[in-house]
Amino acid sequence: MEQPPTRFPVGRTVLLGAMFMGMGMTMPIFNHFVPVFLREWGLTATLISFVLTWDNYLNMFMQPLVGQLSDNTHTRFGRRKPWVMGGAPIALTAFLFVPLAPSALAMMVAIFLTNFGNALFRSPGVALIGDLYPPSQRSIANAIINLMLGVGGAAAYALGGLLYGWFGRTAPFVFGSSVMLLALLVAIFFVHEPKRPLYEPEEKEASMRDALRALVAAHNPSMLWMMLAILSWFMAFTALEASLSLIGKEVLGIAPDAMGTYVAFIPGAFILATLPSGLLATYFGRKPVILAGVVGLTGLLVYGYFIQSVPMLLGFLIPAGMLWALVNVNSLPLLYDTAPQLRPGIITGLYYLASNLAAVLGPQGSGVLVDLAGGNFRTVFLYGAFFMLVAAVCITRVRA
Repeated sequence: MEQPPTRFPVGRTVLLGAMFMGMGMTMPIFNHFVPVFLREWGLTATLISFVLTWDNYLNMFMQPLVGQLSDNTHTRFGRRKPWVMGGAPIALTAFLFVPLAPSALAMMVAIFLTNFGNALFRSPGVALIGDLYPPSQRSIANAIINLMLGVGGAAAYALGGLLYGWFGRTAPFVFGSSVMLLALLVAIFFVHEPKRPLYEPEEKEASMRDALRALVAAHNPSMLWMMLAILSWFMAFTALEASLSLIGKEVLGIAPDAMGTYVAFIPGAFILATLPSGLLATYFGRKPVILAGVVGLTGLLVYGYFIQSVPMLLGFLIPAGMLWALVNVNSLPLLYDTAPQLRPGIITGLYYLASNLAAVLGPQGSGVLVDLAGGNFRTVFLYGAFFMLVAAVCITRVRA
């Protein structure tokens, strides 16, 4: 293995971040407009929420498999890039056809192929960080890349909304596919993957089976309560995220283009609050900061049920992004604190098990509730408040 470089490779990190940002900008567009399109075809909230969770089903089962396969891939392009070069064209082409589909079934096929293409390159793409950076530089590299992803997400919501208003329903998807194509070109021509990893690889995220075995064998109540808290707050937030465009259209009478611009305030506020969230946790402890965020989100979601105007909506979206940063930034570190004896790969596996399971259960549960309430999307706020309250109760039982 080579010795770690003395200087952090800023240029390489920006290029890698640009690749991730371009690949990731399609998801905000997808999450915002696809529910509206599916609703126009007459689908129920339950079915819409099921379709929106296909990517999470694929991630749970494909990411470990594809990650392992990429470890054993040997081509002149490297181990990871062939998966990016194979998955991205599928995703960007299928994504382009989502708004053009002549039927609900055709749209669902395009959605599935988009998710499948994304699942092919997501895990190998993340593995590049371990291949290209020594352990001492991976945290800062990951932080920069995630910051660029957050900026890209906010830009995707805002620009997607503007393009929808100016040029119609296909414009945001043409934009998203074009950005993904640029990201693919960056990956091919500017991200130079070594034939062999330059540094010691990061420990792999444990499989679902290994993570669950470790959880049972640990006999650690705090760890179990923490897992339930993570599951609960992600159920609340993913349900809200999947429903915001329909809440805007069907409850508040806000067109999808304008609602996309407003929703951009959530990732924007989240980015601004990321560093303060880490600093607050340093001074006051992770558990109190997370508890403050969860309690605040519980009250804010109750307030959300009564929103009647755009100013009231902005009074919800901006604090929601900030409070979510208090929770999300500190949740994985607190899970590490509850079980310092376990391997990092096991803890990371447990974290993604809970969050991926919540991303499946959260939207689907809220979709069923909306249908039971006669199509009233306001109930998503109460659904979210309930699970945030459950998370608050769980976090009080954590001892770390």
